[in-house]
Amino acid sequence: MTDFSNAMTVAASGMQAQAERLRFVSENIANADTPGYRRKTVGFEEVVARGDRTGAVQTGPMRLDQTAYSQIYDPSHPLADEAGFFDGSNVTLLVEIADAREASRSYEANLKMFDQVRQMSSALMDLLRK
Repeated sequence: MTDFSNAMTVAASGMQAQAERLRFVSENIANADTPGYRRKTVGFEEVVARGDRTGAVQTGPMRLDQTAYSQIYDPSHPLADEAGFFDGSNVTLLVEIADAREASRSYEANLKMFDQVRQMSSALMDLLRK
């Protein structure tokens, strides 16, 4: 039974990590028009328990994307410099939508794996009862 619980733990950790990634993508999309906003990214790290690799993942530290801000020309904006430009955000909506789709599909794959392991575990319990 430990193999089943380990597989469920791995799938659940993947779902949790992708949900966290989707949260950052949502924040980026919501702040795409906020002047001076830096895109947030997150990576994944393998979970190690008592020196053993578990196969589970967790999100690593949040990082701010250091690409240059977009320069927006609007002399009437309160943040505009003497030339009429101000720093926009460095969020690209196309990239964020692609990241959201990838995270969503990865979440769904982990959910299917979790469900498959649950079904196999249930079938094994039924066989053991007979």
